[in-house]
Amino acid sequence: MAAYVTIGVLIIITCVLLVLIVLVQSSKGGGLASSFSSSNQFMGVRKTADFLEKATWTLAVVLLVFSLFSIFVIPRGNVAQIDTELREQLENAMENQPVEDFVPPPSQDGEVPDEE
Repeated sequence: MAAYVTIGVLIIITCVLLVLIVLVQSSKGGGLASSFSSSNQFMGVRKTADFLEKATWTLAVVLLVFSLFSIFVIPRGNVAQIDTELREQLENAMENQPVEDFVPPPSQDGEVPDEE
């Protein structure tokens, strides 16, 4: 159960980071990369755009891997125990159902048969 919660938290963090990275980008070059055009000391505009694109693809792959891995850590109960509990609930419901309230379905000609 702890692995499932951990993977779930990692998936949420990855999704939030992916959304932020995608929102920072701009298809016309007017995103975060355009604000760095005046200060080219450390990284140029093209390097920033490359970094954002690589970060997007990396986070997308990480999200895919976490999603696929989560299948293996989903907590599963004992199927036989669940089946037994459902059978007991069904039997209890059938025992409490009064037979007198049963209404037969209509016949093919649309008439309800008379009660005997």
